[in-house]
Amino acid sequence: MDKKALEKIALSVRSLSMDAVQAAKSGHPGLPMGAAEIGAVLFGSVLNIDPSAPGWINRDRFVLSAGHGSMWLYSLLFLAGYKLSLDDIKGFRQLGSLTPGHPEYGHTDGVETTTGPLGQGFANAVGMAIASEHLAARFNTDKHKIIDNYTYALAGDGCLMEGVSSEAASLAGHLGLGRLIVIYDSNNITIEGKTELAFTEDVAARFSAYGWHVLEGDGHSIDEIASLIDKAKSVSDKPSLVILRTTIGKGAPNKQGTSEVHGAPLGEEELALAKKALGIPEGESFYVAPEAVAYFEKKREEWQKKRQDWERLFAEWAKENPDKKAEWEKFFSEPDIDKIDFPSYGPGDKLATRQASGKALQAIAASIPNLIGGSADLAPSNNTAMPGYGDFSAVDRSGRTIHYGVREHAMGAIANGIALYGGLKTFCATFLVFADYMRPSIRLAALMGLPVIYVFTHDSIFVGEDGPTHQPIEHIESLRIIPNLIVLRPADAEETNLAWELALSSKNRPCVLALTRQGLPVIEKPVGWKDAAKKGAYTVLDADNPEVVVLATGSEVSLALEAAKKSTKKVRVVSVLSRELMLEQGQSFFASLVPSGAKVVTVEAGVTSGWQAFSVGCGSSVGLDRFGLSGPGAKVAEAMGLTVDTVLNAIEK
Repeated sequence: MDKKALEKIALSVRSLSMDAVQAAKSGHPGLPMGAAEIGAVLFGSVLNIDPSAPGWINRDRFVLSAGHGSMWLYSLLFLAGYKLSLDDIKGFRQLGSLTPGHPEYGHTDGVETTTGPLGQGFANAVGMAIASEHLAARFNTDKHKIIDNYTYALAGDGCLMEGVSSEAASLAGHLGLGRLIVIYDSNNITIEGKTELAFTEDVAARFSAYGWHVLEGDGHSIDEIASLIDKAKSVSDKPSLVILRTTIGKGAPNKQGTSEVHGAPLGEEELALAKKALGIPEGESFYVAPEAVAYFEKKREEWQKKRQDWERLFAEWAKENPDKKAEWEKFFSEPDIDKIDFPSYGPGDKLATRQASGKALQAIAASIPNLIGGSADLAPSNNTAMPGYGDFSAVDRSGRTIHYGVREHAMGAIANGIALYGGLKTFCATFLVFADYMRPSIRLAALMGLPVIYVFTHDSIFVGEDGPTHQPIEHIESLRIIPNLIVLRPADAEETNLAWELALSSKNRPCVLALTRQGLPVIEKPVGWKDAAKKGAYTVLDADNPEVVVLATGSEVSLALEAAKKSTKKVRVVSVLSRELMLEQGQSFFASLVPSGAKVVTVEAGVTSGWQAFSVGCGSSVGLDRFGLSGPGAKVAEAMGLTVDTVLNAIEK
């Protein structure tokens, strides 16, 4: 370890971060300045990466959970040799730049996940560690360890206050994820002031209780940082929390150690004083120490050689293990959906779509070997266990069912981490009403374009006896308004099979499957219905020159069909499997479903706000704009007016 060179790297991180934030007149200089030595040790000595091959599967993963400190990461990525220029650094936080305010996955080379909402990155790192362990168990041999990377994260006080990190840490400790190392930048400052205002717990004791290996030291001592990380790596059966005490904004003589330096530029006067105190040459802006440049030039050669050594190891492994290599290719290819032996159904069959989903999942698991996922302690209700493929645990990393426990917040973020790692297709499950607990991670999955699958069951007031706390009303609509998220609400078992096909086919969009608790009849469908349904909607019951078109989803399609058959009018019933997909097809497709002049009635067991645009002035929306009731599902629906007669009256009027 070249300590002097690492000190110059730390100096360069402080210099670049101070100037970039000042130039942008916006940003967070405190973390980059305070954690500069941590970054120098990580990128200069610890991480096994190769900037010339940023997608290399066995690279160490690094997550900046405290995403507000983005200039810290950008400075280090620039110095390490990723596709970032000094001009990109100078364009920090500017429109269209490669250095946005918070790190964005897929936008900036070397950024492993989008962070900013505190604690999410911590949980993403847990997901990455799970994915790494699973792939290692599936593919490593005694002779060839082709997956043996570490996952590192840098978290701050705010990350550890957020509940999502507590849930994720608890699960990580339970699973004994020994290749997960979280560095806690403990600077005791948040936006409002010192952390003692609201945060006085013993973090070390808490994480020890979670089952973590906990270490503590000086975050400005390069020797101590390196030594502690080495000690963390020596423990293989527990994740490690390395608590490093730092001074926020270190180097700014009048602002270091205060909340003033957390989220605002230093100001020209303090910036000049900081540069003088740090020994940055007078008059230099965006200074990079020549020693840091020279160090990383040599380091890049070392990184590249290590990656090339791995490629030779991989080639040997592939030659000696052709069956494993063939399976590896499946893991890193798009799923062959045509080979899935989905269960068959016909008119007269009746089952809940959650049950149909469970049957579909078993068929998918048999055909798609890289499917992994689980439920937040609701697998028997969600029908999401894969009993033939084992449970992922501390003693069996090859198991494909993850038991998340009652941890919806962490489950969503961990699923994102699994998807980010590569090679795995993942799902997670709970009741639809608890999607609220997962909303930040669902939003981030949509923002990053991650094809995570959400199995949300018990999707309406037909949940019944559990009452309004468990009966979704606004949830489907609230999910539909998240950009880049596909919401699928199948009407029966056959549509449920198709919903899974669509979800598995999605490459850069997460998908929600909203599924019923109650049994639904398999409806009779026209020939070729699937082709239209893949576009989001199709005609189930038709009429020549329809006077009324009923747009219905999920369990309400059966309700609409009953009402249509009793109507005196010419009625067309359309099953809207996905409103987003339907609208994306454009006006001509919608016109093929709803001809000009036809009145529109929409039917869904939820709020009507999203449907009124379809019916205003030319029909009505049947739905629920108030919370539910406790009682048997059918009686609740009757009491709330969600009945065949209600739909029939809407059609007739």
